[in-house]
Amino acid sequence: MKKFPAILAVAILCLSGACRERSRTKNPMDTSAEQEQAIRVLREAYAAFNRGDIAAALEPLDPQIEWTEPTEFPGGGTYHGHAGVTTYLTQSRAGWAECSSEPERFIPAGNRMVVFVHARVRPKGSSQWQEVRLADVYTFRNGKAVSMQAFADRQAALRWVLGASVRAG
Repeated sequence: MKKFPAILAVAILCLSGACRERSRTKNPMDTSAEQEQAIRVLREAYAAFNRGDIAAALEPLDPQIEWTEPTEFPGGGTYHGHAGVTTYLTQSRAGWAECSSEPERFIPAGNRMVVFVHARVRPKGSSQWQEVRLADVYTFRNGKAVSMQAFADRQAALRWVLGASVRAG
C-alpha cells in the first residue's frame, strides 16, 4: 500500500475539520457563516489590492496586524500594524507596471484561512510576465485578521497550519 504524500494528509486533516477541532481554544471561526465572511472580505481585499486601493485592502485587517513575507520575496520580512502593511504593499507594487494577485482557493483551518494565490506581475520596463503560485495564511480573531504569514511553497503553508493547530491543541 502506498503512503499518502504529506500534503494530502494535511489537506485531508484540515478539510475534515481536524485543524478546527484542535484550535478551539484559539478563537476559531466555528461556523461556516464566519468562514464565508472571512472568504468574502479576503476576496474583496485581494480585488482592492489589484486595483491599487491599499486602504480598502487593509479593511479586513486588525489595526495591530503582524504581516510576514518570506525573506526571499522583495521586501520580505515582518511588518506591524496598518502603517507597516501599507508600506510593504505600496513598496511591492512600486516596481510593477502591471500586477494581479488572484485567490484560487480558500481552505478554512480553525481560526486560520489558507489562501492559495496566483500572482502575476510585469515589472516596469519589461514586457515579460512573471508568475508565482503561493499561499497566504490569515489568522482571525473577532472577525479581523490579526496576522498574515505568506509562503512561497503552498505545501509548507499547509504543514505550518497543521503544526500550529497541533501545538495549540
